[in-house]
Amino acid sequence: MAIETNKTNKRQDFIIFLFETRGGLSISSIMEATIKNIARVSKVTVNRDLKKLIKLGLIKKEGKGRAVFYSLSEHYNLIKTIEVENYFKTEPDRRTAHDRFNFQIFSFFKNIFTNEEKIWLTDLNEKYQNNTKHLSATIIKQEMERLIIEFSWKSSQIEGNTYTLLETEVLIKESKEAAGHKKEEAIMILDHKNALDFILKNNNEFKKITLGKIEHIHSMITKNLGIPRNIRKSPVGVTGTKYKPLDNEWQIKEALEKSCAVINSEEDVFAKSIISSIMVAYVQPFEDGNKRTARILSNAILLVNNSCPLSYRSANEAEYKKAVLLFFEQNNINYFKKLFMQQYEFAVNNYFRFD
Repeated sequence: MAIETNKTNKRQDFIIFLFETRGGLSISSIMEATIKNIARVSKVTVNRDLKKLIKLGLIKKEGKGRAVFYSLSEHYNLIKTIEVENYFKTEPDRRTAHDRFNFQIFSFFKNIFTNEEKIWLTDLNEKYQNNTKHLSATIIKQEMERLIIEFSWKSSQIEGNTYTLLETEVLIKESKEAAGHKKEEAIMILDHKNALDFILKNNNEFKKITLGKIEHIHSMITKNLGIPRNIRKSPVGVTGTKYKPLDNEWQIKEALEKSCAVINSEEDVFAKSIISSIMVAYVQPFEDGNKRTARILSNAILLVNNSCPLSYRSANEAEYKKAVLLFFEQNNINYFKKLFMQQYEFAVNNYFRFD
């Protein structure tokens, strides 16, 4: 994936650094530090920098008159770059991280993708639509079956399933379970396949996302696995983090309904898809199967908007989990966004094309 997403210059990056290290600052303090560390600069130029950073949603202006000061916005924290490798070198209990659900998160989801990223994704989507336009219904069906097999395999593998891709293909196409695996592993894979089949047949239902539709996806993705249906009534833990999801049934329901409202109010299909994927995982509304439900929902949104679904075939399971944990602990979506974009590019370049 080759795309330049940095829209700030060296001076503006330094101003952001000032906010990160010093907190809220007046324009005079910003000018003083910039002149000392970068170069001489006029008040007009600094004002122009600040206006641009505000427009990008990276900082906010507070106060009035002489009491005006600037500081980082909540949105900046959502999209800033985090050194992932260094972050995870620290043990979970030693990391400075959120350990509770942040109810302010719903107001943070603005401008998840930069204009350059939106153009890049739109171009890829047009490529997908042009590819499918020239294919017969039979070929499209065959390609979708291939994608479903590979998605069912990888999504299950992320959850610890040990079936190989070839074993998954035989299971789905021939209904033959592989030797040396638990019965539950075959059920998990077939549940993925059946859930996607349902979405393909009932695609228009997902133009608007509701709590009931998320619950229905969950019931399909966990069928016959002994996982309770509907919103959980007991606490759950998440491996590898001190983040503890909500444990009150009514708060869980409220958080999921607010997530639906954010998804439905978003116009950009890719933002809708990524918000649905990360927020269902973050809320953890069910006793198990949350990330599986999230990935299926994300694909349902892509499909209903005539966009290529993701198989995650080339995704590294460990990196996927890190991206999710970064959102849990830091409310930061940047690494998850990069993974999403990589997988969208992979899907467009590897399915529904024969050039």
